[in-house]
Amino acid sequence: MLIVAEKRSVAQAIAKYLGGTYSSFKVSGVSAYRFKYDGASAVSLGLSGHILDFDFPQEMNRWGAVDPARLFDEAVVLTPRPETLKYLYALRSLARGQDVVYLALDADSEGEAIAYEVVLQVRVVNPAARFKRVRFNAVTKAEITRAFARPVDLDLKVVEKVFARMASDLTIGAAFTRLLTLSVRREDSSALPFGKFLSYGPCQTPVLGLVVSRELERLNFKPEEYFVVRAVVGTGGGEVEMRSKPFKRREEAEAALAAARKAEGRIAEARYEKAEVRPPVPLETVELERRASRWLNIRAKAALDIAEELYRLGYISYPRTETTIYPPTLDLRAILEELRNTPFGQYAEDLLRRPFTPTRGRSDDGAHPPIHPTRGAGRGEIEARLGQRGWKIYELVVRHFLATLSPPAVVERQRIAAAFGPLVLEAEGRKVISKGYWTVYPYEEEEEEPLPYVKRGDPAELLSAKIERRLTEPPPRMTESELLKLMRKYGIGTDATMQDHIHTNVLRGYMRIAGGKCIPTPLGMSLATALMKHARPIIDPEVRSKMEAALQEIAAGRMDPSKVVAAIREEFKKYYKFLEDKKAEIAGELVKALKEGPDRKQ
Repeated sequence: MLIVAEKRSVAQAIAKYLGGTYSSFKVSGVSAYRFKYDGASAVSLGLSGHILDFDFPQEMNRWGAVDPARLFDEAVVLTPRPETLKYLYALRSLARGQDVVYLALDADSEGEAIAYEVVLQVRVVNPAARFKRVRFNAVTKAEITRAFARPVDLDLKVVEKVFARMASDLTIGAAFTRLLTLSVRREDSSALPFGKFLSYGPCQTPVLGLVVSRELERLNFKPEEYFVVRAVVGTGGGEVEMRSKPFKRREEAEAALAAARKAEGRIAEARYEKAEVRPPVPLETVELERRASRWLNIRAKAALDIAEELYRLGYISYPRTETTIYPPTLDLRAILEELRNTPFGQYAEDLLRRPFTPTRGRSDDGAHPPIHPTRGAGRGEIEARLGQRGWKIYELVVRHFLATLSPPAVVERQRIAAAFGPLVLEAEGRKVISKGYWTVYPYEEEEEEPLPYVKRGDPAELLSAKIERRLTEPPPRMTESELLKLMRKYGIGTDATMQDHIHTNVLRGYMRIAGGKCIPTPLGMSLATALMKHARPIIDPEVRSKMEAALQEIAAGRMDPSKVVAAIREEFKKYYKFLEDKKAEIAGELVKALKEGPDRKQ
């Protein structure tokens, strides 16, 4: 039998867990593993992602000779990826004579598509082979043994959805990329040397549009002047820094402060209310990326890449999931037991000594549980294999898991208002009553800023006061964490690809990310604003959202993939005409950005 996994490390783990002992060898330069399973000879092979991709016929790939508009009417074909030819050759070589092929690719939609690519290649050399699909959520002996004991069928509807998306994205991306690039070269060939290009992507470009829209808000923002009174107020419980509500005019603030200096002060409001801060819901992919970007300063793409390595090495569960509900089959206490001999061991033991109720989100993708640790490890072990950032991601996953089983934090929200004639000064604070889950999850811990205890009607003294001039501030630059949240809202990309669409914009020189913030370059600003002006639908996230909804109907079995692809092509063909009619004007704007801006990287 032949077993095909998505990566070498998983193929090796399968040989280890199913065979106990195994030997390694190479075929076409690719590592493979021999072992015995159920008394039969077995070989496991790891690939490197997709081995096939869609492309146009060769004659359509001559940019200068083919009108890009023709691509909307041209059929695309599946062809081998040049960079993965050695894996394809190894697969065909090992597949000859095998009666059964186990498809142990990742248990998500992309893995389902890659599994079908394997089927197509095996059938070339072995038409009689039978195929069995195995899906597991963690690279552990228990999970792999369970999966191979209960193989399932390949989900061809999911494959059709993925292939429809790949074919549509190729057509749209290629047509608009060629139109933009060729238009700029005709306008000024020196602005875009041969070999460089201006790319458009059906997901990539709406992502850029979100970032540029925020930047335009900032650039168009007109600050407004206002004034506040800041004061130190004496109370029976001590001194408190307080401030007034804003005044539009300095004269108003001065008049209120002058009257306040003559008035008798009293506490007008004193509120002290206990509130629970709930622990986070179980961890899914986008939230892992957002939290890594926000708290660890690890880019979303890097965070998911590291998480996937942790998964392949058996430390965490499959990191591509939309589920935020622990399934009843997941033994939470067994995971706590696994963490006993780690830096989190004492906290895990404390949880084991008492009953707990895990938090619960609202989403369940029906395929994978939330991300959780599957093997206990210390810092030294993880850093030796994956470096400091590997430890940070593992630590985040472990702490998040423990937090979901922990009691809430309890704080006292405090608010005091003191009235001095017409002037009301306010202060807000908090006092931590119980740290709860913050003990193990310091990322969300709130700083304590306690106020003195006073009662309404108590005397208050204006010890010092001054008027401050301020300006309203523009919205902040979009953070990567915020961008991922918006991509999820609009359905731009999948859990497997969201971070890639952000990264592609960085590689193309359309934006950069610094300190977790997304900053568009002059070229990115010019491209996005030109598209917004002349062909808004192709940069509108709502359009991509509708496209994703139609693709999802394929997976649900309610839509024919060929009809969905045809409809998408027809829709974008109309948008292409909008852009083509204004290509000279757009090219002029892009040439200016390419020549004037410092960011010429394509």
